[in-house]
Amino acid sequence: MEYQEIGYRVEDGVATITLNRPEQLNAYTNRMRVETLDAFDRVDADDDVRVVVVTGAGRAFCAGADLSAGAGTFDYERAPEMFGGDDLLQDGTPRDGGGTVVLRTARCLKPVIGAINGAAVGVGVTMTLPMDVRIASEKARFGFVFARRGIVAEAASSWYLPRVVGISQAMEWTMTGRVFSASEALAGRLVSRVVPHEELLPAAYALAREVVENTSSVAVASIRRLMYAGLSAETPWQAHANDSRLMTALGAAPDVAEGIESFLGKRPPAFPMKVSRDMPDAVPDFPRHRED
Repeated sequence: MEYQEIGYRVEDGVATITLNRPEQLNAYTNRMRVETLDAFDRVDADDDVRVVVVTGAGRAFCAGADLSAGAGTFDYERAPEMFGGDDLLQDGTPRDGGGTVVLRTARCLKPVIGAINGAAVGVGVTMTLPMDVRIASEKARFGFVFARRGIVAEAASSWYLPRVVGISQAMEWTMTGRVFSASEALAGRLVSRVVPHEELLPAAYALAREVVENTSSVAVASIRRLMYAGLSAETPWQAHANDSRLMTALGAAPDVAEGIESFLGKRPPAFPMKVSRDMPDAVPDFPRHRED
């Protein structure tokens, strides 16, 4: 696919996805949705990609849905492209378009770092919730503005946001719909750190390099799946069962031998296993869409 509204590049094991409509503050469109889905497919298919960094071009991360269609923007009969197209729930309800990106991000086999460079509003902030780490520029602003537009917080944020920041903070931000600062996002645990604007991408890439240079890609992908499966586990015994299956599956694998030998030899590791071919069957599977 030829990208028109995102940028995509791979360098030193890191894929950078850049939302790229700077004159429109990277406002979200169906084209951007489809291109982002395709980019994550490329990420998972490319063993040279170990980490993903998502950021925005220009002065915004993503200012939310493109509202140029006016009052009919969220009317499925008038603007079906803002939803999941012909992708429907079992009862025939159109799927929320932002949710398709969030679920694809959640299924990614590589860790995802959000580098929030500016305004992240509406879908521009909910799309970041399945990212594993969010780092914000001091210039970033956030807003779950849905109630001020007469709609609901979408993109599975009713599942993610309370788990990330707690139910009370999630309700304060969503019921007021106000835009808030990077410092408030940090205090509310929406982001892990706030850095000077010019240090944002260097900080994100430094974190990505730490993963690339020191870890097994199969181990990281397995841990990511375990963590998300654990969020919905009914008991720690269920998590223990998942852990046990993967410890057994990976214990005799080549990456484990390399991890131990490189540690004992005091040298950098050279893990031989690949996500594309060596993921153990015991890894919890996330379907394209869970049943509604």
